[in-house]
Amino acid sequence: MHPNLLRATSRIAALAKSGNITHARKVFDEMPQKDTIAWNAIITAYTHLGFHKSAISLFAAMDVTPDHFTYTAALSASAALKSVSLGRRLHGLVVVSGWSSSSPVNNALIDVYGKCSSVKEAKKVFDEMGSTRNDVSWCSLLFAYLNSGLLDTSIVVFDCMPRRVTVAWNTVIAGFAKRGEVKLCLALFREMLEDGRCGADRWTLSSVMNACGEMSEPQFGYTVHGLIVRMGWGSAAEVYNSVLSFYVRFGDKNDVLKAVEAVGVRRLGVVSRNAIIDAYMKIGDIENAYITFRSVPERNVISWTSMITGFMRNGQGECALKFFVGMTRNGIRPDEVATGGVLHACSTTAMLGFGRVVHGIVVKSGFHSDTYVGNSVVNMYAKCGDIVNSDKAFDEILDKDLVSWNTMLFALGIHGRSNEALDILRKIVASGLNPDEVTFVGLLTTCSHLGLIEEGLGIFASMATQYGISQEIDHVACVVDMLGRAGELKKAGEVVSKYVEDIDGTVKEVLFGCYARRDDLSTGCAVELSEQLRIAKPNDEMSYVVLSNLYCSTGQWKQAQALRKSMVEKGVRKIPGCSWIEIANRVTPFVAGDTASTMGGDELRSMLRVLEHETRRSTSILCFDWVLRKCSTKLLTV
Repeated sequence: MHPNLLRATSRIAALAKSGNITHARKVFDEMPQKDTIAWNAIITAYTHLGFHKSAISLFAAMDVTPDHFTYTAALSASAALKSVSLGRRLHGLVVVSGWSSSSPVNNALIDVYGKCSSVKEAKKVFDEMGSTRNDVSWCSLLFAYLNSGLLDTSIVVFDCMPRRVTVAWNTVIAGFAKRGEVKLCLALFREMLEDGRCGADRWTLSSVMNACGEMSEPQFGYTVHGLIVRMGWGSAAEVYNSVLSFYVRFGDKNDVLKAVEAVGVRRLGVVSRNAIIDAYMKIGDIENAYITFRSVPERNVISWTSMITGFMRNGQGECALKFFVGMTRNGIRPDEVATGGVLHACSTTAMLGFGRVVHGIVVKSGFHSDTYVGNSVVNMYAKCGDIVNSDKAFDEILDKDLVSWNTMLFALGIHGRSNEALDILRKIVASGLNPDEVTFVGLLTTCSHLGLIEEGLGIFASMATQYGISQEIDHVACVVDMLGRAGELKKAGEVVSKYVEDIDGTVKEVLFGCYARRDDLSTGCAVELSEQLRIAKPNDEMSYVVLSNLYCSTGQWKQAQALRKSMVEKGVRKIPGCSWIEIANRVTPFVAGDTASTMGGDELRSMLRVLEHETRRSTSILCFDWVLRKCSTKLLTV
């Protein structure tokens, strides 16, 4: 190799290793001559840094003959893209170019087919390798079966392995954990420890800890955490993140804080700090989440996404929108999760203008056909009042799942398009999917809000008889609400008696709302339900406020005053009513009784006085006209 060529290739590899792919590409493009090694260096660099499409584009642009290193790098990119068609084309080139006897190339082919769930093709390559098979070959085939959900066959392959290396144990343990087979995963881990020939490493312990997080009880997780501490793996990033996720699910706030403090944020890398941000957000500690975010030296898309989704989880939609803007201004390209999160923020804040901008970013990024993002777009437009664009976004989703159909069902329901909403059930079945509990909540809610009593009762009855879905509390509450809105309080009570053994808070609240809606205090049921709700939820203001309003509407002022006094004595405060308006991509809230903090308060109050004056003036004129008409009628009669 020419010295200059060697130096340039070495520089490409060094720059790529440091993550500076832009400069590495510049060095490559400026090379007057490029040999196979130089091409291998840049293609491998793009593959290792996750730019898989660029790696394939470079492979296609090669003007020299590829070797086994080139094919291995290109196949790795294909595996990451999960493109079986691309893998097959590369396989054909491997055969034609004579590299089909290379073990690394064959292992890469098994990996491609395994990640694309093409088990038969993976097995064929494995069988053709013959005596050249090695540990990597066996582990790649094992992964292929696990990735396709063929767990029984994977165990057969695992038992047939000439030697069970640690990677093989990790593959099968992680595979069973991913498929939700937690008990089998833990049994394999126990067998690995008893075998003694392979020691558990960070990947083993991370997989097992993640499996413990999926269990209903935390005891085994505590035991595994103790083992992690004794083995000295507590500070390993992968293990630490799994432990942190476990305590977020099972522990209280103090347990999570202890898990964070056990290692110390300063010693952790970006991945672990992102996990800490997520953990803080899940326990509602927004301040520490933000402090940790600020401490991340090189914030990536996951750092920003953790903050955006965290704000949404804690009801801070406007903050989520601000962080999304900050993310794009910092040159970070949003991924599907970040985009879905910010669309959800637009739907909760009813910011249609901002939602349209984000939708534009979705289309430009090619996410509009992604099911998760597409569902978020449908929901955003529906919640912001634009059912036409919600319908269009739904049609653009190529691979509709049950969430897609349920989202469109709720969208049509809240916009009063009952016939189309109820027809969704037929379309779900026609598409080969089975409706779930959420589907029927949407159908029954639609019937309730639109007064479709007969249709609603028919749907409720068909749940168990036709679709095999049990009628849960949420479904009963919808039926009770539907009957209550129609004034059928007796039937509502009969439904509760028939389907609910122990009336929970949800059904009580719905029944109480039914009585309150009808201003019905005659039977004493409303008062009784209010008392039960105050016992079950002593700090919830709903039962106090609704019954107080009910007393007022029926002229029972002393009872209403006594109830309000009881609220004050028990420290129960009514949450004030709130509305908001979006002007120039800025949300301005209006809270009942709060005139000091409202933006433009003086101007707002002046305008309200003008409107009040005009309203009273218009009302006076209307009244005067009415009097004149009545007098004229009487004069004509006389």
